[in-house]
Amino acid sequence: MAAKPTIAVFKFASCDGCQLSLLSLEDELLLIADCFDVAYFPEARSRQVAGPYDVGLVEGSISTAEDIDRIQEVRRQCRTLVTIGACATAGGIQALRNWADHAEFQRYVYAEPAFVDSLATSTPVAAHVKVDYELRGCPIDKGQLLTFLSAMLRGATPRPATYSVCVECKRRSLVCLAVSRGVPCLGPVTQAGCGALCPSFGRGCFGCFGPHPTANVVPLLDQYQAGEASGEELLPLVRGYTGYASAFREAGDAIDPERADHE
Repeated sequence: MAAKPTIAVFKFASCDGCQLSLLSLEDELLLIADCFDVAYFPEARSRQVAGPYDVGLVEGSISTAEDIDRIQEVRRQCRTLVTIGACATAGGIQALRNWADHAEFQRYVYAEPAFVDSLATSTPVAAHVKVDYELRGCPIDKGQLLTFLSAMLRGATPRPATYSVCVECKRRSLVCLAVSRGVPCLGPVTQAGCGALCPSFGRGCFGCFGPHPTANVVPLLDQYQAGEASGEELLPLVRGYTGYASAFREAGDAIDPERADHE
């Protein structure tokens, strides 16, 4: 009988929500355990098997010098490297530091900032190593994760959605909030995957799955500003969970050029 493919789950700077999405698969998690050898997953078990691994799932952004060295070692140990969640794919909410004074943040938050060893930026994993696939969201959608792992088992090429959240709104017969109520919504430029969760509760999309491949964010925000939305209202919308993704970063910097990020 052929050996099961090995899977490892790694955490960097994050809240653990994406790992918990994996654990919350519940009944399906037992099927995953039947199909994969879960070799390394400190969040879920004490057993740790040394690599190499067939599949590595990485949660979290790169926020310290140690992280840079560690993610390079993780890349060497994993045949297929998959980033999961907004932190790993776009820098996460902690990337707000990228537009601020990092030292000032440390002084304000920590009683002894001298003991804090962090970089001035929070960056996605792909900024440091080659990433084979991305699963987005804050947190990831557990159904998407299950579909992805199933494709890996079949030897198929996983194909996450590349269309916008607007498609998911239409599928759910939701009335467009931007059109009907004038609510600024990033749905037209955000990659699908959440099932239009926020619009289904009357709240505009705030882009936690990041921009879709052909997103044109600046003209969308110009349209909102031509209505009643101000730049102060729109800036937190694009500088949120995936604000450091290039299309959202460009749009935020257009609104706030004085604090534009300089890579």
